[in-house]
Parts: sequence; C-alpha cells; structure tokens
Amino acid sequence: MIPFVRDFPVRYGQSEPVSPLIRRVIARNPGPFTFTGTGTYLIGHNRPGAGVAVIDPGPADDAHLAALLAALHGQTVSHILVTHTHRDHAPLARPLSQATGAPVLAAAALTRPHDTAVAIEEDDDDDFQPDRILADGEIVAGDGWTLETLATPGHASNHLAFVLREENALFSGDHVMGWSTTVVAPPDGDMVAYMQSLDAVIARDFTTLWPTHGAPVTDPGPFLRAYRDHRLAREAQILERLQAGDRKIAEIVPVLYVSVDERLWPAASLSVLAHLIKLVAEGRVVAEPDATLTATYRPA
Repeated sequence: MIPFVRDFPVRYGQSEPVSPLIRRVIARNPGPFTFTGTGTYLIGHNRPGAGVAVIDPGPADDAHLAALLAALHGQTVSHILVTHTHRDHAPLARPLSQATGAPVLAAAALTRPHDTAVAIEEDDDDDFQPDRILADGEIVAGDGWTLETLATPGHASNHLAFVLREENALFSGDHVMGWSTTVVAPPDGDMVAYMQSLDAVIARDFTTLWPTHGAPVTDPGPFLRAYRDHRLAREAQILERLQAGDRKIAEIVPVLYVSVDERLWPAASLSVLAHLIKLVAEGRVVAEPDATLTATYRPA
C-alpha cells in the first residue's frame, strides 16, 4: 500500500514557511485532480532584498496572484519555473512575470497532443510560452539557492522536476504526489517514460519531495518504491481482467477503480490505456485495430 498523506490543513492565500529555503502559497482551486489546490513554492531566504525563485505559479486566478505578490513584497524574483504546462500549474506564470520582471523558464512545448475525446481537468495551457527553455540537468542559481532540472516525462511529455541542492529536496510537480497516484493520460502521457522517470527519481535518494498538490513526502524511499509497485500491480491487474474475459477499457475501469471517485474514471480510463499501450508494445497484449480507448484487447 502507498502511504498516502491526505490529512493536509490548508490556509489559502497565506505564505507558509515549510523549510529554511521554502515557502508555500496555496491557490483556492481544489478538485478531484488538484486535491486541496495548487501549491506555489517560493525558493530563497525570506528577508527584505533577497532574490527568490517561484515554482509553479498556478492557475489564472487574480486572488492567487495578489497573494503571491504580497508574499514576495520587498524581494526580487529572479526566475519563474514551471514543472509542466497544465492549466493548474502554468497560466499565472506570464502575469507574475509581467508584475515582477522575472523570466519564465520551462521545458519546450508538448511533443504530443492531448486526447480530446476524454475531458480531464488538467488540460494543457495552449497559450503558454516560456522565455527560456530548460533541458535536463541545467542549473538555475540565485541568492543562496541552487536548482537543478530533472526531466521527468510521463505525466506530461514536457514535465520537469526541480532539485533544491541545498536541502536534497525535489519539487516533483505532478510526477509524484503524496495524496494520490499520478494521471498518465495518452497520447501525451506515456507509461514507459513515466516508469523510467520514476526510477530516475528513486535513484537520487532525495530527503524530501514537494509535490505541487498536497503534503510533502518526508520518507521518499519507501513511498517511491510503493508508488512503483502500485503501477506494476495495476499492470498485472489489467492482464488478469483480460484473461478473465474483459475486452474493453470500459469493462476494466469499473472493476479496478470501484473505490475511486467516479469523476476520476475518465482519467482512470486513460491510465489503463497508457498501461495497455505499453503492454501492446511489449508484445504481451493484442489490440484490435489499434491501442485506443475504444479498441478491443486480448492477451497475446
């Protein structure tokens, strides 16, 4: 079992110190995909005149922008970093940049389109354009802090995480969350890439993970291994359903996600599809005609 943390008290719009170099301000956008809302992180010393970075400014929300500017009053924003371009993470980056003069840094645009047949809340911000494109392993440094980019595709093809070297901490965006597993939704979401990225995070042995939604993960080793085991178990469950005679994703989801909020079943369908695409590529499952949401599947 994944040791989720779902007891997470929230004070919307307030700047909350959570470590020597990290403050968090949570946007009031709770939902089935965002949990209690988007947590924007301010990196740097909390003192007048200090230079700070902002990670994941959040959704287009005037109240959240005002809360961020109040928290940043008297300080200099040197960088605005975005883990990926979904609408609960990226849209406020440009208004914050205009208010502070800081450049927006993120990965390149999505390499694959989003699926338009199934609506999920965290769709892509099509208007987002960074001022500077970040690649894996780049260093962004400021006033007493050092951030390293870590490419973590899977949830989104342009997903980046950011390592705070001074605290051996990872801002994991939506790649790893403490309250839930991560949506991997084709065609942009990719289960093979996701599992490879998860292994890359496990290998770094971080002290703390700071997801954009929910509480931190303070014992990452066991948590990440359980996260990985869950994905492998889900893959095995999908194979079991096919062996039991299920042939459609619409037959599999109600069985495997019976205890999950039905509002999440469209996203769960895409997650099952991501597993099936992987299994078809590995030659373990056959799709007719192709691996899609409506295809017919059977064991190879």
